[in-house]
Amino acid sequence: MERIYTIGTFTFKLIYDEKLIKIPPNFQIFESQEEPEYTYEFIVRETLPQIEGKVVSQRDELLILDCDGLETRYLGIKGSDWYYGVYQELTPHSARSIILKDTLGELYVDPFFCSFFSLEKKLLEKDALVLHCSYMQYKDYAILFSAPSGTGKTTQATLWEEYKGSHVVNGDKGLLMKDDGVWTAHGWPVCGSSGVCHNKNVPIKCVVMLSQEKENKIERLSPIAAFKEAYSQLTVNRWDKRSVLKSMDLLQDLIDNVPFYHLGCTISKEAVETLEKVLQ
Repeated sequence: MERIYTIGTFTFKLIYDEKLIKIPPNFQIFESQEEPEYTYEFIVRETLPQIEGKVVSQRDELLILDCDGLETRYLGIKGSDWYYGVYQELTPHSARSIILKDTLGELYVDPFFCSFFSLEKKLLEKDALVLHCSYMQYKDYAILFSAPSGTGKTTQATLWEEYKGSHVVNGDKGLLMKDDGVWTAHGWPVCGSSGVCHNKNVPIKCVVMLSQEKENKIERLSPIAAFKEAYSQLTVNRWDKRSVLKSMDLLQDLIDNVPFYHLGCTISKEAVETLEKVLQ
C-alpha cells in the first residue's frame, strides 16, 4: 500500500503493508494528493538489525548514529533497556522504518507512530518549528497557549471556546512556519491527551506563555524573556548543533514578528477577558 501525506510543506509517500500497519486517525487527516519529495518504507521484523555508525547521542530511549552523513535512530521508551524500532535514512530522499512485530499494537498511539518519521527534523529543514502548545483559532487568527505539561494550556483554550466561540485546532502541538512572510500555525498529527487534532493553517496573532496564579494578570514579554520561555517548549534535536542554531534563529524571527505575553491565570471567564483586552 502507498499513501501520500502533507504536513506543513513537507509531502512524503509512505509504503507499508496495510494488513500489518494501521495508520492512526490523526495522521490520516493529513493525507494529500501532492507530489511527494520523500519516501518512507515501513517494515515489520521479529528482531531489529545491527546498524554500524558513529554514535552521535545516546540515552535510555534514543540512540543516534551517523552513517556516512545519514542518520539512524534506535527508538525506545524512557526507563527501558530495549528498542522498539529503527528509523534509518537510506538516501537524502528516502528512509526505512523498522518496527518490532511484538509492538505493532502500539502504532495507534500518535507519538509512537510519528517517532518513525523524524518529522521535526524534516520540517526544520523547511524553516518550521514544532511548539508545545494548545493551538486555538479565534476569528481569523491563531492564539497559541504554551507552557509545561499540566499547566492548563488546553483548559485556557477551552475557556475561549466556551465564552468566545473559538475553535481548538490542536490541544498539544503546533507547527509554526512563515506563509508568504506571515508566521502561521499549521496542524500537527500529535495532540497529546486532549484528543483534539485538525489539519488547519491560521495566521498567528500571539503566543501566550501560561502560569497558574490566584489572580489573572498579563504582561508583554521582552524578547529575552520570550526566547527563554518559548525555547524550552520547542521540539529541538539538541544533539545536532546545526538544528539547535537554526531553531534559535527561527524562534528569534518569530519573536521579532509576533507578540509574546505571559498570562498568570485562573480557570475563569476573567482569564479570557484579561487576554482579550490586550488583543483589541
